Amino acid sequence: MLAVRAAEGDQEAFEVLVQRHSASMLQLAERLMGSSAEAEDAVQDAFISAWRKLPEFRGGFGTWLHRIVTNRCLNLLRARKPSTGLDTVPEPTAPDHRSSPARAAESQAAARDLGLALACLSSEQRVCWVLREIEGRPYESISQEVRISPEAVRARVFRARRVLTEAMAAWR
Repeated sequence: MLAVRAAEGDQEAFEVLVQRHSASMLQLAERLMGSSAEAEDAVQDAFISAWRKLPEFRGGFGTWLHRIVTNRCLNLLRARKPSTGLDTVPEPTAPDHRSSPARAAESQAAARDLGLALACLSSEQRVCWVLREIEGRPYESISQEVRISPEAVRARVFRARRVLTEAMAAWR
């Protein structure tokens, strides 16, 4: 097993693990952070942390690394100062029915507005919402990952859905 070899100090085995998991961890971090640059930093920090903590490693490496990346992103999100309030999120303009805009442009605008709306969520709500709605993770798994009760996860996802529904009302 590569993780066991890496825990014993085999750098090549760890390099293979990094190559195998980099893309999925970066995708997760980008969803949580909303920024490619911050996601890359978070994943790099997570891999450094994983390398240092390999002697303590027990279980599935992917799951363990997923938890490290999620916790790193959550810590960064908590430390981040709020950039905008919900009141400052611009209302999307209704499409002009006289001309038919390309679906790609509309999708891009909706994605941009969703990104702005996600930025308005608290870091805790955002992490729980992304893990549940984007990653498809069960509440129990999320609760173990972020170290809160499943009920608290459900409440955060519920509140996030409510904020996002309100922010994206113009797109319905």
